[in-house]
Amino acid sequence: MAINSDYVKQMSTQLATYEVQSSLDRLNRNEARYKAQRDALSSLRTSLSTFKSAMTKLNSSTSSMLTNSATFSQEGYATATVGTTAKAGTYDFFVERLAGKQQVAVQGLVDGSLSGTLTLNAQAFDLSQYATLGDAATAINDAGLGVQATLVRSNGAVSLVVSSEQTGAANAFSLNMTGNAAATTTELSTAQDSMVRLGGSYGAGGIELTSASNTFTDVIDGVSLTVSKTHAAGDTPLTVTVGQDKAGTQAKAQTFIDAFNALMTSFDSLTASGSDSAKRGALAGDSSVRAIESRLNGLLRADFGGKSLIDFGISADRNGKLTIDAKRFEAAVANDPVGFEELFTGTDKLLDSMDKTVGSYTSSTNGLLKNRMDTLDMSLRRIDEQFEALQQQYDTHYSRYLRQFTTMMQTMQSMEQTSGMFSMPTTSQANGLFS
Repeated sequence: MAINSDYVKQMSTQLATYEVQSSLDRLNRNEARYKAQRDALSSLRTSLSTFKSAMTKLNSSTSSMLTNSATFSQEGYATATVGTTAKAGTYDFFVERLAGKQQVAVQGLVDGSLSGTLTLNAQAFDLSQYATLGDAATAINDAGLGVQATLVRSNGAVSLVVSSEQTGAANAFSLNMTGNAAATTTELSTAQDSMVRLGGSYGAGGIELTSASNTFTDVIDGVSLTVSKTHAAGDTPLTVTVGQDKAGTQAKAQTFIDAFNALMTSFDSLTASGSDSAKRGALAGDSSVRAIESRLNGLLRADFGGKSLIDFGISADRNGKLTIDAKRFEAAVANDPVGFEELFTGTDKLLDSMDKTVGSYTSSTNGLLKNRMDTLDMSLRRIDEQFEALQQQYDTHYSRYLRQFTTMMQTMQSMEQTSGMFSMPTTSQANGLFS
């Protein structure tokens, strides 16, 4: 009987596996549970960070929950940027002048035979030092004089055109050309400030307002006006009406609601208790995660500046999601816009409190979620070590069974060979022995 090595290996594998199977199953279950919990905590941390970013943006120094707007009686004359400090009111403007840049053309200069001196704001350029007008333009641009030189071509002639970089009378420059009788200068446009008249009539009365650019910053508290078209004598004024932007304000509130509801959806998915038709969440029954959710919901019910969300028609439904009663919201904000703003924005108000609370959980240094994930990472490393130890146990069991089966098969083979020596002789053999 020959030793069947495949059979020996198969039996050794089966018995060695049996020795470690229960421990292997336990390690696999623990590893799967730890990984699921870590992935879930990572997902929750991402959701919380997204929510925190939304709160930070809504509560920034340049943002406001209360939105104002400006409307115009005529299109095309101006646009407006309206800040949170703008007060409701109506204003009449005449746009009488737009801001302009100075522009001067120098003609009669020819490449290859440049001569004369061009003086810009007391800085002289000896044109004979340049091979081409392009070289001269580059030198002017590199001088940092607040002007821009370029070449304009027409019917074979090339002109050097110098323009101020910025609009406004203060950005005018002086340009003189000497030492070249063929060279002439032409004023194409002058540097000027824009001018609008508040009140009065075109060209008379009211208040004249000027700006080096076409933008009048804070021309009215919280309102900046950018003009783009002028009136003519006899035109009706541009009426600007500043007031609360109801749709814009509600959109800001909806942004907060949507961000909170998205976060609650994440909580619901990760902490679901499960059923026959729904999967159990990896963080179901996790008290620390439930505590986070409870604390955030507590902030929703709190008063800030003497006001709460419910005062402005924002409440939670039976599923814990926020909803807004549009009519109640609009009426409440119109009645108390300051209270609405103070509920949400400012230090230790709703948005700031949400931001700080979430930050304590998502911090990359000592946040609760980071600490939980670090603990799970350590548990997973220990699982890896236990897998390695279990592999060593398996290898030991396998080697032992392999030796035992090999020894047993060798013994059986030896016994078979020995028994063959004592087998009975055949009849012919017996006759031969006794003939």
